[in-house]
Amino acid sequence: MVSDLYKHFVQHLAIIDPCITPAITETLWQSIVGYYSEPIRAYHNLTHLQQLFEQFAQVKDKLRQPSIVALALFYHDIIYDPSRQDNELKSAVFLEQAYAKLLPSGLIARIYQLIIMTASHELTDQTDTDAAYLLDMDLSILASDWLQYEQYAQAIRREYAHVTNADYRSGRTSVLAGLLTHPRLYLTDYYQRLEQQARQNISRELAFFAAV
Repeated sequence: MVSDLYKHFVQHLAIIDPCITPAITETLWQSIVGYYSEPIRAYHNLTHLQQLFEQFAQVKDKLRQPSIVALALFYHDIIYDPSRQDNELKSAVFLEQAYAKLLPSGLIARIYQLIIMTASHELTDQTDTDAAYLLDMDLSILASDWLQYEQYAQAIRREYAHVTNADYRSGRTSVLAGLLTHPRLYLTDYYQRLEQQARQNISRELAFFAAV
């Protein structure tokens, strides 16, 4: 898994800027591995990145700037602390600082923007199809078969082990119910086919919390 992700990272970073040296690329990669391997991460880890790049392989030909989207995927959860509400912002700032001397400011700003959008999962520009695909990939886990969805839900719970059952039930219920209020969970026609399954899974998890 890690070797596949490494190949993706090297490939897309080289496309964005072939002048970045192998030594710098390796340093950047080891940083990604280190952060995504933190003990607190039961879901937002390298396995999550692997699942995203399985989705990426399905839609990369539909993207205008696939390598930019790929870099946003690698960094969108690089900072993750379940006790905080600003992880996406911190991840975007991390990206900005890591690449300040490596990439043009316009490219950094674009990747920064994509990462920030994963906080609200709302498009700032309805014509921004790359952002729409990024957001849909990030939510694709919601439309998994029930066994995989259960594993995802349990992993999220483990990340919030510091929260009491009552508080977790309240918070998670609020998040899930909020998702169901969205007119569309998935913003692209390609992912719209997953809408019904995702809503069924979310409703099933909500029913579990309502019963306990």
